[in-house]
Amino acid sequence: MNIPASEVEQEVEQTGASTSISSSDIMANDLLDCLLLVAHLEGKTTSRASVSSGLPLEDGKLPAMMFNRAANRAGLASTMLSRELNEIPVEVLPAILILKNGDAVVLTDINHEQKIAIVVNPSTHLPSQVDYEQLTEECAGHVFYLRPMQQFDSRTPKIYKQGHEHWFWGALKGSWKIYRDVLIASFLINLFVLAQPLFVMNVYDRVVPNNAVETLWALAIGVVIVYVFDLALKMLRAYMVELAAKRTDVVLSAQLFEKVLNLKMMARPNSTGAFASRLHDFDMLRNFVTSSTMLTLIDLPFVVVFLAFMAYLGGWLVFVPIVIFPIAVFIGLHAQKKLRPTIENVMRGSAKKSATLVESLVGVEAIKTMCAESQVQRSWEQAVGYVSQWGLQSRLISNAALQGVQFLQQIAMVAVVVWGVYLISAQNLTLGGLIACVILNGRALAPLSQVANLLVSYDHAEATLKSLDEIMALPVEREQDKRYLHRPVFDGDLSLKQVTFRYLDQPAPALENISLNIKAGEKVAIIGRIGSGKSTLAKMLIRLYEPDNGAVTIDGFDAQQLDPADLRTNIGYVAQNETLFFGTIRDNITYGLTGVADDDVVEAAKKAGILDFVNSHPLGFEMPVGERGETLSGGQRSAVAMARVFLRNPRVLIMDEPTSAMDQGTEEYMRQQLRSEFSNSTLVLITHKMNMLGLVDRLVVMDRGTIVADGPKGEVLDALKKGALKGKDKS
Repeated sequence: MNIPASEVEQEVEQTGASTSISSSDIMANDLLDCLLLVAHLEGKTTSRASVSSGLPLEDGKLPAMMFNRAANRAGLASTMLSRELNEIPVEVLPAILILKNGDAVVLTDINHEQKIAIVVNPSTHLPSQVDYEQLTEECAGHVFYLRPMQQFDSRTPKIYKQGHEHWFWGALKGSWKIYRDVLIASFLINLFVLAQPLFVMNVYDRVVPNNAVETLWALAIGVVIVYVFDLALKMLRAYMVELAAKRTDVVLSAQLFEKVLNLKMMARPNSTGAFASRLHDFDMLRNFVTSSTMLTLIDLPFVVVFLAFMAYLGGWLVFVPIVIFPIAVFIGLHAQKKLRPTIENVMRGSAKKSATLVESLVGVEAIKTMCAESQVQRSWEQAVGYVSQWGLQSRLISNAALQGVQFLQQIAMVAVVVWGVYLISAQNLTLGGLIACVILNGRALAPLSQVANLLVSYDHAEATLKSLDEIMALPVEREQDKRYLHRPVFDGDLSLKQVTFRYLDQPAPALENISLNIKAGEKVAIIGRIGSGKSTLAKMLIRLYEPDNGAVTIDGFDAQQLDPADLRTNIGYVAQNETLFFGTIRDNITYGLTGVADDDVVEAAKKAGILDFVNSHPLGFEMPVGERGETLSGGQRSAVAMARVFLRNPRVLIMDEPTSAMDQGTEEYMRQQLRSEFSNSTLVLITHKMNMLGLVDRLVVMDRGTIVADGPKGEVLDALKKGALKGKDKS
């Protein structure tokens, strides 16, 4: 059934904002399967891998709060509403119902008059007619409406040019209702401030001269009541500001980390430590914008109210804070101007310091074995000294500005008192009025310190935002608006057509005009000297990198047309230096997978040759491996990586020196397992070991980024022995 978008939109509009519910508290099983089923019914071709890739699944299940992001990937727009079964119109079907038992089903048809409902089980995809009343009882009252997203092309250009919403400001905009309530609370809080000067003025001018004790108690009780409301509103305002900051932090952190994981390999920075330092500055930016700045900017306009009331009570005394205010702002702006170069130097120095720290921690074994502690220590102390020097200068400028503003506030208080005494002598002001003006002067100038602090902090926040903007502008593997060709299952044909590729900042290409065809099920080995481009070619096949010229095709389709999640689900890849993660053996074997049965894990470990090793440990599969698998030997790490491949059983297997760290016996066992388990799969093997060549029938020889030989294994080996193959001379 094809749903007109207007029907869904009309239904959503009629519900109003009050019926839209938060998905954070909704939990349901089978949501991902239901989404894939609705996408199929709507004619949207997609796959489980492409829809769920990169989303924070919980035990392999799609959380309701992630449903809209997953639906958008499937080409669908979704809205979750609070609805009973009898309130769902047939025009908006199919829709997803949440049941009380935690399951989800797809409702495809309903007739309220005849009490008929048709639902489809997401696991079987079989429609069935269910009892209307029973389904009404089982429904939890939550429903997902979905509709195909409208696709526009060059024939329908936008009348008004509108870009995508900014990643940072757009997230803040999502909390505008909370900030609206904060503004209302701030308005009342600042009005309550007037209670103190009014109370003091009336006590001095009316209660004390007339000994009006009853009036004193009435005023005191009234002002205490105001202070109680003021305290409650301040606590409520602080809670709302922190709530908005929390929501913003969750959204922005998710966007930023998703961006980092989705970056193209060529776009990743050279230094992990420096990159981490840039990301760490995000916390400062978030706090600057969502907490202190917001309250200061909200309170700042109320200064006009205090000045107006001060003018009403003290007349010309109001000119004291009016004169002080621009002087204080000038001090802040002047400090800001001087701080700009120091802030830039501090950020650059911090990035270098972080880079040195991370690199040293990762390579501490190499540092010790090469006795390079002195060199690393010198680099660290230089980085720390540089940051400390510019940090000291930055703090001195900031403190000077803040102390100057506080000095002006003190001078303003003295000026108000001195001028007020003259006004009292001229009978133009009462004693109570003078005290009230002193209080109002202090309250009007109170935001000055905060404004000055914000001015000197603004440059750091601005530089951080620009740095993060640069990260958010980097190219990603999975483009949001791009429509990929979904192929959940590959045959295994691989091809490179005149591929040329050069790493950034490298003068010579790593691959130059490479053409290679590998048929489905074919077994090919790639050999060559160090630096000949073998590993780069393997990474090109799995689309970790994209060619500068030429094309990489999978089953005849350009790899850039295919969804990266589908591609890597079908291609198993074992890197030359495989990475393990902190956790257990089982965690590392099943990394990236969910719902894996223990029997499958045991079988994969057996095929990889590590079952005996695991069983000999008291913790078994729960044995910790440490960070990067540092508690395991190189051969054990390689075997765990192979267990990952056996568990996934991919259609295409690409291995880069998989047995380089293994002993001869383990290598022979691994070769036999690979031969039996992947007899029908496409195999691309990069190796320097002659033993492993028994797995392949075809041999490709590379030298300096080019293919110098390609043919049957026996013929190529004979040519190598005779010295008949020569690489390209690039001298």
